[in-house]
Amino acid sequence: MSAAACVLALLPSSLTRSHQAIAASEHEVALLRVPDSGLQPRAVIDSTGVHVVYFNGEPSHGDVFYTRLSNGRFAPAVRVNTQAGSAIATGNVRGPSLALGRDGRVHVAWMGSDMAPRTGDAAPMLYARSRADGTFEPERNVHQNPGPIDGGSIGADRGGHVYIAWHSESPGSRGESNRRAWVAHSNDDGTTFAHEAAASPPEAGACGCCGTGTFVDTRATLYVLFRSARETSHREAVLLTSSDRGATYTSRSLQDWQISACPMSTFAFAEGDGGIVGAWESTGQVYWARVDGAHDDRPIAAPGSISGRKHPSIARNARGETLLAWTEGMGWSRGGTLAWQLFDRTNAPIGETGRAEGVPAWSLVAAFAKPDGTFAIVY
Repeated sequence: MSAAACVLALLPSSLTRSHQAIAASEHEVALLRVPDSGLQPRAVIDSTGVHVVYFNGEPSHGDVFYTRLSNGRFAPAVRVNTQAGSAIATGNVRGPSLALGRDGRVHVAWMGSDMAPRTGDAAPMLYARSRADGTFEPERNVHQNPGPIDGGSIGADRGGHVYIAWHSESPGSRGESNRRAWVAHSNDDGTTFAHEAAASPPEAGACGCCGTGTFVDTRATLYVLFRSARETSHREAVLLTSSDRGATYTSRSLQDWQISACPMSTFAFAEGDGGIVGAWESTGQVYWARVDGAHDDRPIAAPGSISGRKHPSIARNARGETLLAWTEGMGWSRGGTLAWQLFDRTNAPIGETGRAEGVPAWSLVAAFAKPDGTFAIVY
C-alpha cells in the first residue's frame, strides 16, 4: 500500500450489479463489483482515481490485471504478468498486492505459481512496475534466499522507496518457529532491490501460510503486519515499524491468539484523519486499532458475536470516521458474506452492521473512503 493513499482489496464476482448504495443509518456505503469475475483484487486511491489490480483465471495458476476506476466505470484492463499463468490465488494470501510510488508509478507484487519461472524449489516473489505508456515491465523475482515463502505484500512512498514483505524460514532452518518476516527494499523506484533482510525478531517465528500487510504512510514510516508462531501455539498479530527506511524495526504484539494451526489470515492498513489504523483477525473475530504509537491503541472488535469472521479491510475519512469490512463464513475453497460497520471519530459504532451475500471463494473485501468522505466497499 502506498503513502497518501487509502488502500483497499477488491473482490471479484460477476458484474450482475456493478454498483449499488446501501444506507447505514444516516451514512451510505457504496458496494461495487470488480470486473471479469476477478479474484483477490487490491486497489489504491489517489487524486486521479482508483487503481486496481486483480487475479483472473484458474486459482492455482492465473494472471494479474491492472485497471482504473473512474466515474463508476472500469477502464480496459492491462495484463501485468508477462509469463501466462504465473500468479496464484489459492489460499487468499498469495494474490497481487498494489502500491503507488513516486509520480504515481504503479508497483505490483505477487507470489508465483507453479508455472512461474523459478530458481530451485522455492516459489518466486514476483514484482512488476508500470511504464509511462500504461503497460508493465516484465516481472522479476526479488526473493533471493533459498526455501519456501508465503504471504507477500508491497508498499511504496513518494520518495522512490519500494518495500516487498513476505515470511519464510531462515536459511538452513526448518519449521514455523524458524520463520521470519523479510523485506526486500528498493531506493530507486523499483529499478533494483537489495537482498531481502530479516525484519522480525527470531524468537517470534511466523505462521506458515498467513498473509502479511505492508504500508508506508505520508511521513515515509514503514509498517508491516504478520502473524507469529511463538512457541508454536502463540499466533499473535505482530506489528513491525521502521522510521529509517527499513534499516531497523521495532516489534509489538497487537493481540495473541492461542491456536496450534495456521488460520490463513490477512491484514489491512489505512491512513486518514486521526492517524494510521490496522486491522486483523483473532479467535474468529476481526479487530482494528491505531498502530502509529497513539495513546489509545486498544483493539476494537466488530460488533456482535458471530464467529468465522475473516479477511478485514479498513478505511478512514477526513472526519475521523472509520469503516471496517470483513467476511463471514469463508473457508478453504468456500465463499461467504460481506459484512461492514461504521465507527465515529470516538470509535463508537454508527448504526447497524451491514451485510451482503456473494463474496467468491479465494477472495477478499475492500473498503475505501471517497473524496467526499463517504465510503465504498469492493467485493
